[in-house]
Amino acid sequence: MNENENYDVVVVGGGAAGLSGAVALARSCRSVLVVDAGDPRNAPAGHVHNFLSRDGIPPSELYATGRAEVTGYGGRVETGRVTALARDGERFGVQISARDGEQGGERTVAARRLLVATGLRDVLPEVPGLAARWGIDVLHCPYCHGWEVRGQRIGILATGPAAVHQALLFQQLSPHVTLLQHTGPALDADQREQLAALGVAIAAGEVERIEADADGLTGVRLAGRGHLALDAVVVAPRMEARAELLEPLGLKPAEVLIGEHPVGTRIEADRTGATAVPGVWVAGNLTDPQAQLIGAAAAGLMAGATINFDLILDEARRRST
Repeated sequence: MNENENYDVVVVGGGAAGLSGAVALARSCRSVLVVDAGDPRNAPAGHVHNFLSRDGIPPSELYATGRAEVTGYGGRVETGRVTALARDGERFGVQISARDGEQGGERTVAARRLLVATGLRDVLPEVPGLAARWGIDVLHCPYCHGWEVRGQRIGILATGPAAVHQALLFQQLSPHVTLLQHTGPALDADQREQLAALGVAIAAGEVERIEADADGLTGVRLAGRGHLALDAVVVAPRMEARAELLEPLGLKPAEVLIGEHPVGTRIEADRTGATAVPGVWVAGNLTDPQAQLIGAAAAGLMAGATINFDLILDEARRRST
């Protein structure tokens, strides 16, 4: 390890959770390094919503402001990719690779504690044309994007049990909602009654492709039924934790279930973000797949504050022996 780079905490991931935790640590006069690969989950989105006082801000602008806050309190933020984590006695070795095309090569720094906030990856259903519209007019969350498509023709692409839930939420925003049954589970009588009562149409048949022109999404092509005109399509991607770095430390992702249906993975942790491995905390979508940006930021703050106190207790123990 680089003996000249010993940090109290290394934060892996420079999104809302990681930066918020880093600010809390830097304001507590901790030496902290944030390593950010520059590929946040919400990169396809044009704006952030439901973040009090920052509604409508582009994600890149929010993160730039957060990085400036960290460095303003004496923390360090760099663009790069953490390629390996390992325990080295009472410290952790963090192997960092500089971003392609930048100087610096690869080095290993030391940390007393780790805060990992690498988020998750959205795995979209394999429907031609879907990925190209993701974050534009292929959406997933009514609270993140619903206002922007209010009153429009919205199709809910059913691939799992979340589809009915999404349809019920989006009908609050538009009277023109259609549940596309696609490969989703059969609807029971209660679900059909709910959808009918709230005016949600049901379209049988698999969606063969998403159709769009130069102006945006125009609808879907249904097997045996042709084109169905829509302005937006809602999906429920599988949410997979970006947890590969943690496996050598003994932390493997657990399945997230809705009923008996797997919808993603997460790293298990307590309410402060502490994992089963001493010295390792997680925050944001890595441990809470459904957390919105403001929730991820709050979780990062909680983790950062808890890490700081954990370090204080460790220092008191060392000085008393």
